[in-house]
Amino acid sequence: MASTRMVFLILINFFILQTASSSSWQTLTGKPPVVVARGGFSGLLPDSSNNAYDMVKLTTSPDVTLWCDLQLTKDGAGICFPNLNLDNASNVKDVYPNHKEWLSVGFTWKELSTVTLKQGVFSRLQIFDDVSYILLIEEVAKLGTSGLWLNIQHSDFYTQHNLSMRNFVLSLSTHMKINFISSPDISFLKSVKKDVKPINTKLIFRFLSQDQIDPFTNQSYASLAKNLTFIKTFASGILVPKYYIWPLSSDLYLQPHTSLVTDAHRQGLQVFASEFANDAVSAYNYSYDPTNEYLYFIDNGNFSVDGFLSDFPVTPYRAINCFSHLDKKKAKKQANITIISKDGASGDFSGGTDLAYEKAIRDGVDFIDCSVQMSKDKIPFCMSSIDLMNSTNVFYTSFRSLMSRAPEIQQGSRIFTFSLTMSEIQTLKPVISNPHRVYGLFRNPRNKNLGKFLTLSEFLLLPNRYSSLSGILIKIEYAAYLATHQGISIVDAVLDELKRATSQVLIQSTDKAVLMEFKEKGKMTNEELVYAVDEDIHDVTDSAIKDIKSFAGSIVISKKSVVPYSEGITRLEKETDVVPRLRSSGLRVYVETFSNEFITQPYDFFSDPTVEIDYFVRADNEIDGIITDFPATTSRYIKNQCYSKMEQIRTGELVSLANPEILSPAEAPYPLLLDSNVTEPPLPEVRSQPPAPAPAPAKANVKSKAKAVQVSSTVRAMVVLVSIFIVV
Repeated sequence: MASTRMVFLILINFFILQTASSSSWQTLTGKPPVVVARGGFSGLLPDSSNNAYDMVKLTTSPDVTLWCDLQLTKDGAGICFPNLNLDNASNVKDVYPNHKEWLSVGFTWKELSTVTLKQGVFSRLQIFDDVSYILLIEEVAKLGTSGLWLNIQHSDFYTQHNLSMRNFVLSLSTHMKINFISSPDISFLKSVKKDVKPINTKLIFRFLSQDQIDPFTNQSYASLAKNLTFIKTFASGILVPKYYIWPLSSDLYLQPHTSLVTDAHRQGLQVFASEFANDAVSAYNYSYDPTNEYLYFIDNGNFSVDGFLSDFPVTPYRAINCFSHLDKKKAKKQANITIISKDGASGDFSGGTDLAYEKAIRDGVDFIDCSVQMSKDKIPFCMSSIDLMNSTNVFYTSFRSLMSRAPEIQQGSRIFTFSLTMSEIQTLKPVISNPHRVYGLFRNPRNKNLGKFLTLSEFLLLPNRYSSLSGILIKIEYAAYLATHQGISIVDAVLDELKRATSQVLIQSTDKAVLMEFKEKGKMTNEELVYAVDEDIHDVTDSAIKDIKSFAGSIVISKKSVVPYSEGITRLEKETDVVPRLRSSGLRVYVETFSNEFITQPYDFFSDPTVEIDYFVRADNEIDGIITDFPATTSRYIKNQCYSKMEQIRTGELVSLANPEILSPAEAPYPLLLDSNVTEPPLPEVRSQPPAPAPAPAKANVKSKAKAVQVSSTVRAMVVLVSIFIVV
């Protein structure tokens, strides 16, 4: 991480900050909100570590404020550490196993100088543990940012151990620039008020949970939030958990915002919001998009907070400087990228329903897609899966008796679309997809059964209603099985409907034979045909490319085929050669699937879907399109105000920060796409009399058409433990 790169970063961020400052803000001062990095980049690296603080400089700007939870040692040294108890986020217990407790006051600085830091949130990556040492506050102050925030959480505790936090902080302020001092202790803030110059250092009263009692006033913090006049007597601002501003219902939906920010501003108090982390479950209204969450606090038309305390400072930094005050109707498209939906906006509604398609169109998608399935009475319709149990409530209806086996499709007994007539399917309730439920991540529960499934005929009418659409994408799978075992020609059924299509149509399949049928029967050109690779690959042979070019003009590959990763991080400093090899042949390259849930991105992208999108769109090897179940995120990105000015994230750099004793060896590369993987026999003739429903034997080397979502880092399975992250 050379100094020349730092100079470049400073120049880039200067232009970004100029963009932000030119807008009008509803903060108390009228200036852009402040970003405060809690313990540095603590969402990724151990809190208060040298690497965590350095990562802030590399991903944001010197104007971002560094947060230090100040603790005192036995001999009166000041250290930055997130808790009183050192055991939670360091190896102190291993270094000093004979101690009964591991509080900072139990050790001298010399004793703690050999203690290394660990990730204190156990659902996060542990591979960066035991690399960095505990830092003195003086060392943190020299790390090169223009802002420092000291948080004093337990001043009374140190008094009981004959240490004066007040005297220590005042001594620091004589030779160190301290921008903010926060504490939930009113008596501490009152004790330093007369000795701190407000023009240099702002005193911030930190609110704890609403039901906790403040010992100074014997009132709950919820009550104190209604007595801002009193708080103004000893503080110039307040730091509150975000739910003080946007309360949550019991089922994790936003309730109407409170008047806290406007009330505080009326009293001349700044308001800083805390408890922001990209890898924590928040309100479903945000659709797992952390940028969207920040915008609710600064770009709602009614108020703006004065700053954020975040574990992932790059996200609020970009939200403030690149995505706030964005006029979505007037903003011009900055990136030449095609946005294709994944069964509509299936991250917010059940895939393949009218509501999913309507939201995708409102969100700015270019192409809406229909995964065509066939009913028993041979009507083509849109649904994300051929298995009704994946997309509907069929299992809880009388149709449960129609369970059958189709090992060519998937193992086990299921209820398939071809077992019910279209009128029967329309009686079923849609069920929203929850591909990451094993990690405790569920999609919009209030919408889980809303919408109705569309026939292909109805789907084809959507471009007539929405002129913003460039066209439609039709996906077809299992054609051979349907022809052989169900007496259905899905190709003929689709071609018959396409006679009434009035917009551009693309046909996608993982089966070459299907695309050849459309080329021969439907007289479709290669430019209208899209070949999808149904596995992660690390390269593609010339013969395979030549074969694909013979029948298709576009190709769909997975994100991991571009940026492979394991244990949650990438190992390569550059993406694979798959994209440049495909594009150099003249093929358009679409990449899937871009989702908002943080579990779907390597940590190189900071658990931020916008950072991931930016990497793929602006990489050296540009792609042509993004396939996404949350199209609003990509649509907003391509209209951002600092496109091409943002520092490009580099993959493969996190490996250098990992502990080699913890990091597992890199996994074997994904397979090579060969010509033999592309070649398929012609589709079989449609049987007029389908065979008896006896299960067919499973074929060898059958391609899986319904892959399970794979996440390399088993650590992330503990995400359910941090559904709401609480700063202690």
